[in-house]
Amino acid sequence: MSLRSITLLGLAALFAGNVQATLFTYSSSLSDAAEDPPNGSAATGTAIILYDDAAHTLVFNIVFADLSATASAAHLHCCTVLPKSGNAGVAVTSPSLPGFPVGSSSGTYDATFDLTQAASFNSQFVTNSGGTLAAAEAALAAGLASERAYLNIHTSIYPAGEIRGFPSNAIPEPAVLSLLGLGLLAGLSLRRRS
Repeated sequence: MSLRSITLLGLAALFAGNVQATLFTYSSSLSDAAEDPPNGSAATGTAIILYDDAAHTLVFNIVFADLSATASAAHLHCCTVLPKSGNAGVAVTSPSLPGFPVGSSSGTYDATFDLTQAASFNSQFVTNSGGTLAAAEAALAAGLASERAYLNIHTSIYPAGEIRGFPSNAIPEPAVLSLLGLGLLAGLSLRRRS
């Protein structure tokens, strides 16, 4: 085995523990058309949700505009029976996402939730998911990955929800992909030397 192969193997082994953690990025447009049933609102929005399975965090970045009335609440719901359709109970905090700009018809929201804390979840979601925070996190992660979770912004005119979206497109962050690539390079180098 060459010095180059040993070096590559050493680097792969050094970073192997980090490969287990993945940061998933989900994004969605928020609209009336995604509501069940659609309601004819002209409001719009976008949401990016980052889920880190090692840090056990959920990060929200939401922008919304032109609600027909001021926001009264916002929730992440999970898990619908079918992807991108139907209704489900509130998964993350209730009665609303903490600090969400209720009382505004346009705004932004940025927050990080620690999924190891009971306060990050709706207690009924924890109960329905098996009764533990770890089970609730796993259920929420599965709901996001299968497009059976949705973000909903509620107003007094549309108390069931004025705009919503089903976040999709879970993609591992580039750092994880580069570590996987390093492992592949090490394997190819060993294979050519054998």
